[in-house]
Amino acid sequence: MANQWFETVAIAQQRAKKRLPASSYGAIVAGAEAGVTMRDNTSAFDELGFRPVTAGQPAERQMDTTIMGQPSSMPVMISPTGAQAIHPDGEVGVARAAANRGIPMGLSSFASMPIEDVIEVNGQTFFQIYWAGDKDSMVARMERAKAAGAVGMILTLDWSFSHGRDWGSPQIPQSFTIKELLPQVPAVIRKPRFMWSWIKSGSIPKLGVPNFVTDGSKPPVFFEAYGAWMMTPPPTWEDVAWLRSQWDGEFMVKGVVRADEARRAVDAGVTAISVSNHGGNNVDSAPASIRVLPEIAAAVGDDIQVVMDGGIRRGSDVVKALCLGADAVLIGRAYLWGLAANGTAGVENVLDVIRGGIDATMRGIGVGSIHDLTADHVIVPDGFSPPRIS
Repeated sequence: MANQWFETVAIAQQRAKKRLPASSYGAIVAGAEAGVTMRDNTSAFDELGFRPVTAGQPAERQMDTTIMGQPSSMPVMISPTGAQAIHPDGEVGVARAAANRGIPMGLSSFASMPIEDVIEVNGQTFFQIYWAGDKDSMVARMERAKAAGAVGMILTLDWSFSHGRDWGSPQIPQSFTIKELLPQVPAVIRKPRFMWSWIKSGSIPKLGVPNFVTDGSKPPVFFEAYGAWMMTPPPTWEDVAWLRSQWDGEFMVKGVVRADEARRAVDAGVTAISVSNHGGNNVDSAPASIRVLPEIAAAVGDDIQVVMDGGIRRGSDVVKALCLGADAVLIGRAYLWGLAANGTAGVENVLDVIRGGIDATMRGIGVGSIHDLTADHVIVPDGFSPPRIS
């Protein structure tokens, strides 16, 4: 068998594209409208630079930290993403990889595997919830997560239901009926490794979202749950404070990109915020997460943790984010490409690549601990960030 190890996340993406049916790969890429924000999330990092030192670098580099009360071997956490049926290992495989590398896991409400199965392999699992359905159903999902052993809650708010993409949206079946599956057959047949992985596993891709129900009833399929979310009126900050009051542990709000709302999140009692535009899937033409990160970090100070999500493809990106005020980062597409390319081992490979990049960058700029990184360690061009909204 050919060596399945890859040296960069870009190669993992290439292999994922080669292995997955077009609709599955398109679902990972996603993005909104013209993809302006999606591209800016990654290209903005290219505008930031370093000035390496020549001698006197630290012989060892310290990367371990604490993310929302959980010890982590590096300042990286798995971002919750929905329906990971791009490989039979799925969310359980991702959770196992994260546990093997000593980092926390975020599990989506729209995951294809039950939270109980995920927490069994990674006790550092945070459950992600949408403002979807009535308040009783939201609390019930939180109670199920608590009973399963979730260590914290992530409320995702960075989504505006923009469904148009200039390159076209993927055709994803809503159920396993002949009518739904027949159009997928040619694309799957052209990807024999994908098809064979499922045959060997003895199962089929799961289209249900088991964490959306709490009473033992049949899980809705992805688009049924998505429809319930879309039809729920968006929350106010008072609603956010109420939901936070229903959970007595760590609680993150994901999707904050303005200083004024960062302070509202603090006032709502959350313990962390994620600076995020949902990977460029929210409002297109919004600035990259890394561009607004300094504004958010300055607004909240040390009151709560700041975690940045969006565009992380290598360890040097993590270092840049920490220099500009993040306590840690979330990764999404990067580990999904690893999962698609080589299952659990592929996710571990991605995490090793990122860790190696953090280490090499810290050595190069002469910093021995991630906790010593400051804005002085990164070159920021004029006009990099938009005007602050205070």
